[in-house]
Amino acid sequence: MSNLPLFPDRPTELASRLAELARRNVWIGTSSWKYPGWIGQIYTAERYATRGRFSQKKFEANCLAEYAETFPIVCGDFSFYQFPSVEYWQRLIGGTPASFRFALKVPEMVTVKRFPAHPRYGQRGGLTNESFLDVELLSELFLAPLAAHGEKVALLIFEFGSFSRADFASVAGFAEALDGFLKKLPRQCRYAVEIRNREYLDPVYFECLRHHRVAHVFNAWTRMPPIDQQIQIPEAFTTDFTVTRALLRVGRTYEKAVAQFAPYSAIQDPNPPARAAMRSLIEQVTDPERAAYIFVNNRFEGNAPATIAGIAGCSEEDAG
Repeated sequence: MSNLPLFPDRPTELASRLAELARRNVWIGTSSWKYPGWIGQIYTAERYATRGRFSQKKFEANCLAEYAETFPIVCGDFSFYQFPSVEYWQRLIGGTPASFRFALKVPEMVTVKRFPAHPRYGQRGGLTNESFLDVELLSELFLAPLAAHGEKVALLIFEFGSFSRADFASVAGFAEALDGFLKKLPRQCRYAVEIRNREYLDPVYFECLRHHRVAHVFNAWTRMPPIDQQIQIPEAFTTDFTVTRALLRVGRTYEKAVAQFAPYSAIQDPNPPARAAMRSLIEQVTDPERAAYIFVNNRFEGNAPATIAGIAGCSEEDAG
């Protein structure tokens, strides 16, 4: 499928539509933003030229400002891997418009129960994480440095990887641990929980979230039910806002998606049922006291801006 003759006037039409939705408390953005494959669509090549050549360094340092000209919000995946400093947050968040918002993934040091046996974890691979669900660590190293930017942080997401039976014998065990954690969290922000165990889509899990007014993340991921199936679970709507992350098609791994879709310059595998599900979540926000947050990853269909254009009704090639 083609690039972005999706918006006749480049991103102008999409920016207008997304701003309109944001005024209705429907916030739509991408997962991460540093993708040169979006040049000519969302980004302008000339802004990132040094001595007549594209500069990756200049692009990565400055492209968020141009991103914010089209999108009202972004989901920051980077924070899953680190505890950013006060100075980092000031440079990143302070450089965006007052109306711009961030959804941030909480560092994995708080959400990983056992470190995966992966080279990235070195000698910790396979070991129990002593910081799992540590509220004090989260507050000191993540929430406190972010405190000065509270108005621009719309949402914090706790992403939990797949748990084995050795981690939790059942969903009840996970819900009990999660309940103890959520009750200690400061209520300074909206929180959402993303799980990767499909068997955890159970009333005991949803009741835990409802009790603490935390949202379940409707996530499209390789081993989770599709979004259109998850939104059919009445109990899954646990508070006055919804969160959706379109990450991967069922059965497709991250590695396969990267190999198939990079450099993410065009839609390659449209997913009409998921698009329809996300549009239905948009339509459900009719009360100004409610909100919806929708984030799309490049690895979902091949090009996140084009997927969003289809969801938002700006694309003539909407496959939904």
